[in-house]
Amino acid sequence: MSQGDERGYGDEPGGRTDDAYSTLGGTRQTRTRLPGGDEGDGYGRRPARNSRSLVMIVGVVVLLIAAIAFANQGGNKDEGSGSSGKEPAAAGTGPTAATGTKPVQGKNGTIASGFAHDEQGAQSAAANYAVALGSAEMFDKGKRDGILQATHDPAVVANLQADMAEAYSPGFLQNVGLNEDGTTPTGLTFVSRTMPVGTKVTARSEDSATVEVWCTGLVGMAGQGSTKPVTATWFTITEKLKWVESDWKIESSTQAEGPTPVNGDNRASTADDIAGAVEEYGGFTYAR
Repeated sequence: MSQGDERGYGDEPGGRTDDAYSTLGGTRQTRTRLPGGDEGDGYGRRPARNSRSLVMIVGVVVLLIAAIAFANQGGNKDEGSGSSGKEPAAAGTGPTAATGTKPVQGKNGTIASGFAHDEQGAQSAAANYAVALGSAEMFDKGKRDGILQATHDPAVVANLQADMAEAYSPGFLQNVGLNEDGTTPTGLTFVSRTMPVGTKVTARSEDSATVEVWCTGLVGMAGQGSTKPVTATWFTITEKLKWVESDWKIESSTQAEGPTPVNGDNRASTADDIAGAVEEYGGFTYAR
């Protein structure tokens, strides 16, 4: 996507503004967009203005939920309860213990799957999907198509993939600092991550749910000589989910800015430090 309007983005209703990034795969959207239409990529992706616009970018779609149920989930029920007369176990008994049910064990590629058919499962699905759709892999067509298949209702995938193929045009990729084919320039590290902070369900029926995911995101190019440094923003993704083929899938989603906390006094790290951190620190599977 070249700088400026493409496919009618910009002044048309529901079109893009000139911001560089937002939720999913580096895009920002502020109105409901049902996939399958012909107005953009379904997530309000906008072309980049310049490096200054990166101050407000979203590292994309989409939760450190109230607790991450990794450790201390999977032991015996009486483990650490004290009811057996033994000393409480070190994990699973403190005020910081993970809440809710055991995290999903399934994987659809690299994305969590097999979420519970309840409110908690819908929140976990929404958080994990926000992370996947806000990842750097969204800038690679092959990986992007797989992510869309894994996270969306099959009824909307084909049209959404077509919209995304146009949205991630050679011009757009260049505007975010990548090569025209989506590869990263030699010596640089492309960063696009979404970290959920919390979730809430705003509507629920037996086979549908609307979940808001409050996120912070990182996006930009790390490395010496980068003209698009990695920056962070805050945003909330609203995902409309549907129970399809024994799992939660996205029907549509929107995004709004904030809630945004006051910036702290932390000193910004060097480009090399950021690049190293991105490669050394992995992500999470999010669950209640």
